[in-house]
Amino acid sequence: MIQQTATTVGPMSLRAAFGSWPSPITADLIVAGAATPGDVRAENGVVWWSQSRPDQGGRQQVLRRDPDGTVSDALPDGFNARTRVHEYGGAPWWVHDGVVFATSWVDQRLYRTEAGGDPVALTPEPALPHGLRHADGGITPDGATLICVRESHDGGSPVRNEIVAFSARPPVLGVAVAHPAVIVTGSDFVASPRISRDGRRVAWLTWNHPQMPWDGTELWVGDLHGAGSGSWLEGAHRVAGGVTESLVQPEWGPDGSLYVVSDRSDWWNVYRVAGTDELVPVHPVAAEVGMPAWVFGQSRYVISDDATVWMTFSDDLGAHLIGVRADGSIREIGVDAVALMQLRADGRRIVALVTERSAERWVASFGVGESDPVTVVRAGRDLGLDPAGLSMPRHVTFPSSGGRTAHGWFYPPAGVLDGEPLMGGDGELPPLVTKIHGGPTAGADPSFSLGVQFWTSRGFAVVDVDYGGSTGYGRAYRRLLDGAWGVVDVEDACAAAQWLAGEGLVDRSRMAITGGSAGGFTVLAALATREVFAAGASHYGVADLGALARDTHKFEARYLDGLVGRWPQDEDVYVERSPLSHIDGFDKPLIVLQGLEDEVVPPAQAEMIVNALRAKGIPHAYLSFEGEQHGFRIAANIVRALTAELYFYSRVFGFSLPDEVIPVEIVFAEKL
Repeated sequence: MIQQTATTVGPMSLRAAFGSWPSPITADLIVAGAATPGDVRAENGVVWWSQSRPDQGGRQQVLRRDPDGTVSDALPDGFNARTRVHEYGGAPWWVHDGVVFATSWVDQRLYRTEAGGDPVALTPEPALPHGLRHADGGITPDGATLICVRESHDGGSPVRNEIVAFSARPPVLGVAVAHPAVIVTGSDFVASPRISRDGRRVAWLTWNHPQMPWDGTELWVGDLHGAGSGSWLEGAHRVAGGVTESLVQPEWGPDGSLYVVSDRSDWWNVYRVAGTDELVPVHPVAAEVGMPAWVFGQSRYVISDDATVWMTFSDDLGAHLIGVRADGSIREIGVDAVALMQLRADGRRIVALVTERSAERWVASFGVGESDPVTVVRAGRDLGLDPAGLSMPRHVTFPSSGGRTAHGWFYPPAGVLDGEPLMGGDGELPPLVTKIHGGPTAGADPSFSLGVQFWTSRGFAVVDVDYGGSTGYGRAYRRLLDGAWGVVDVEDACAAAQWLAGEGLVDRSRMAITGGSAGGFTVLAALATREVFAAGASHYGVADLGALARDTHKFEARYLDGLVGRWPQDEDVYVERSPLSHIDGFDKPLIVLQGLEDEVVPPAQAEMIVNALRAKGIPHAYLSFEGEQHGFRIAANIVRALTAELYFYSRVFGFSLPDEVIPVEIVFAEKL
């Protein structure tokens, strides 16, 4: 029941138990919001962007907006522009002269689609389904040659990651598609093939096991000869990088200069390549211009035709967009946003994705002239939400184990009903959802999230933890997780919750922890080895580190060498860190959610922890989802997972829900 309470000052307030507040932010609204733009391109005044369509199974469509404002689909119905390279994908499509080049999720072949036409395959049919996967490409200025990353699976030999070249033009009718030419091979991984503006050179990145791209990469350059499948490189040589320096996003300037982002100063900043191992900083900042290369195609800086380097980074004040001209002078364009992503240049304009604290992501076009306006290319939805009912994040810094300082973003409860603010019961403190990001080399994002507001608008507090090892605080902070996964992340997650409880901001007895993938591992490890949280939710989380080391895909096959230790030489450490080794420590309710087609964290991981909980008699729920990989994309499954977690917490923490949701079968529910 909601009680109305008069106060001596201020408006009337409505009281209801935290967690049971009525909210306009439904799971269905979140699913509709999943259609936010994911990448953007621009050319000759036309802007393209990609967005997910959860009501169509999470299909990725590419849309275009012409200069007259007309918006249309660039790919036909049913085409899903998504790549499986590295399993996480990224950069599955790009544009040249109005033609869209995109990888199809169905067969992983690369297709060419002209306006109003049908997709035409440019790569041959693989012998094994999904055996040849493509990503992260570009076209030579003459439109003749396409260069991209290819990942080859044949079911027997080790997976090969190479850079290939082939014709960008449609094949002659009746003539078989030619096999691409392999122009870069020999490294475990390749990324970011970038063609110089005169078409004569190619730059790319490489790295080898056990390095990850945020540990150490190398920048290479070679001279491009030939065309199409007759292409080859000469004079390939390393120009920068190594095992202790992470380089990302190489780009060519209009004068032939090569740029790259390096973390040699502790922060990922932009540098101009002046010679072998000689990098000149463009504009040093104590912030991250680059990001960890979990996916292909991330772009945090661009070089306009007048050789101005435009870069973006974020700090506690929000996003910055800075242009460094060829003469060294600086210009900053004011941006009222949390972050800018996917910067692309188009003549005198820059397009980007814009994220804010109180609105959905949108596509913007920035003029680089002194008086050029900012144009909304694709607006976020008008959600019709009362701003008073939105929770604004606050950056928090708190002490953790060993004298460390950790970080996070705190969201207090915020809700309204009929224009009046909602409050908890007399003397009641809110329950806490402790959110653990994946990766683990990723970072908490304070941008507007309906997924976070789903909880805060119902009376939960949320803390999104940037534990040691997270991106956003420099290389040294990112390296805190070296050899310490399952220790530092767990300590910092617990410290965040305990600090908030000590500050009187949350109810110490009703603190939950939730996370997916690597975040799910931290959830399980915290519940198994600490007495801080009263409940948890593991979304496709890791339960057995040894099984992960044996079974995971190539991209992360040696990731644990740095996070845990060498496998199998350090098997004892793997056993000690695995949540499954601490079943005796599990005594709190847990809900487990798992996609059955997950190649990154296979379903066996979820089933192992569920079987262990059942054997011990711990209250738990298990939901598995057909057709889902690593992360949920199908609308019905996203809704079910979110409402199931809410229902689970309502049973564990003992509050009623104002709206009816489908119950979840909780094994040993009588113990709650």
